[in-house]
Amino acid sequence: MYFDPVYTIITVATMGASRLASMMLQKRFTEFSQVPLPVSGRDVAHKMLNEAGLTDVKVTAVGGQLTDHYNPVNKTVNLSEVVFSQNNVAAAAVAAHECGHAIQHANSYPFLKFRSAIVPLVKMSGSVNQWILMAGLAMAAYGNTMVLLVGIVLFAVTTLFSIITLPVEFNASSRALQWMESSGVTQGEDHGKAKKALFWAAMTYTVGALASIGQLLYFVSLYLKSQRR
Repeated sequence: MYFDPVYTIITVATMGASRLASMMLQKRFTEFSQVPLPVSGRDVAHKMLNEAGLTDVKVTAVGGQLTDHYNPVNKTVNLSEVVFSQNNVAAAAVAAHECGHAIQHANSYPFLKFRSAIVPLVKMSGSVNQWILMAGLAMAAYGNTMVLLVGIVLFAVTTLFSIITLPVEFNASSRALQWMESSGVTQGEDHGKAKKALFWAAMTYTVGALASIGQLLYFVSLYLKSQRR
């Protein structure tokens, strides 16, 4: 599995693309953190949530960098400390994006509901799937492909999760950008910079989904080859 040239090419290519997307995201965040705004990420989050009527969603600060996320369980928009407290385009864009997820949750956005529903299955799959695939590949060499098929099905669940994540992330960014422009938080050149920051954030998810699809197709091809033996 690990020394197969096809698998190696897929892995190296996707790791390279993922690294590039992460570097560009970090670069844009650092660059646009130097573009000042009169409001902080915390202010943006409170304003966007209040205008959406989501008075039951709390905004909190968490440690780390780019650790921002929305928790639908306790309805909290969790912003990294630099996003929470700083007044710049990058902080505003990230805060608005996370509030976009809160609005999705409140509006029962279908893709978000589906993604949340399969989270337990994804966690279970992720904890055992690597070992099942390894065992399945070893057993397939002796004609037993059942374990490999089970591994592929479990891997398909994580792939589906990564695919469903894409419309969730892009929609949250779209909601954020529309609100930032209409509310006057960002306009003109500053709005373009916010859009770039969120684009590269979305690209990290896109690369992850493509990597998962590529690996899934690889495992399926191995299963089909084993079936023909």
